[in-house]
Amino acid sequence: MITRHAFLNGAICTYDDIGSGPTVLLMHGFPLNRTLWRPQQADLVAAGYRVIAPDLRGFGESDETDAPCSMDQFADDMVALLEHLDVDQAVVVGMSMGGYLLFNLLERYPQRVAAAVFLVTRSVADDEAARLQRLRLAEDCRKYGPQTVADRFHPVLFAPGTLETRPKLGEEVYRWMVNTGSRGLVAGLLAMRDRRDATPLLSCITTPTLVIGASEDQACPLEHARMIANGISGSRFIVIEDAGHLANLEQPNQVNHCLLDFLRQVQPTPLNDGSIGCTC
Repeated sequence: MITRHAFLNGAICTYDDIGSGPTVLLMHGFPLNRTLWRPQQADLVAAGYRVIAPDLRGFGESDETDAPCSMDQFADDMVALLEHLDVDQAVVVGMSMGGYLLFNLLERYPQRVAAAVFLVTRSVADDEAARLQRLRLAEDCRKYGPQTVADRFHPVLFAPGTLETRPKLGEEVYRWMVNTGSRGLVAGLLAMRDRRDATPLLSCITTPTLVIGASEDQACPLEHARMIANGISGSRFIVIEDAGHLANLEQPNQVNHCLLDFLRQVQPTPLNDGSIGCTC
C-alpha cells in the first residue's frame, strides 16, 4: 500500500493508492477515515482494480479547515484528486456521508462517475430537528473536544451485540473518532446539516448503481437504502445481514462479494470475463 499526499484546493489530502486497473474511489463516512476500507482493499486489488481511498478534508491525516465546509467542497476535492491522478472516471463507493458526496458528484460531475455504489446512506436532507442536533453537537465538539462526537456516534455504528462480541473492533473505531480534530468534525457536521435533498435526483440517475443496506443499521435504517434503490431505475439492491452501519467492517465478506459481483459487470478487468461490458 502506498500512502500519498496531494495539495488540493488549498489543503493537503492524504490517500492510499494501491493496485492497477479500473479505478475504484472509496469515500468514507462521518466521523471516520480511510482505514475504514482496509477489509475491502486487498480483495479489490486482487480482482484487478486500482483502489484510491482518501481521507476527506478534516479527517484522518488530511488537513483540517478553519473555513466553513460543504458537500460541494468535499466533492470538489474528490474531483481534484482524480485530476491529480489523471483518472477520468472511477467507480465511486460512498459510505454514509460518503454517499452524500456521491450524490453531489452525480449531480455536478456525472461524467466522472463510471458506476455508483451507495453503502448505508440516505438521499433525504436533514429535517429541522436533525439540523438542530447537528448544530448542538458541533457546539459541544468545539467546547469539549472530539470525544463528544465519538460518544454520540459509537453506540449506533454497530449492530446490536457487536460491541460485546468484538470489543477490539469497537475500541479501534472509537480511537479513529477521538483522534479526529475538532475542526474537521465541526466542519463535517455543519456540511451534513446543510446538504441538499438528493431525493429529486434519484429518477434522473442513469449511471449503473448498486445500493447496499444493512439489516441492523441503527444510524441509517434500511428503509433509506430501499428508497434510493426504488428511486433509481435499474439499480441493484443488496441487504447485508447481521450488520449495522459499519457493515463493511462487521460483514466484510458479504460486502466484498456483492461489490465485486457488481464491478465485474460494470468495470470488467482482464481477470474477469471480458464479454461483460458496462451497462450504461
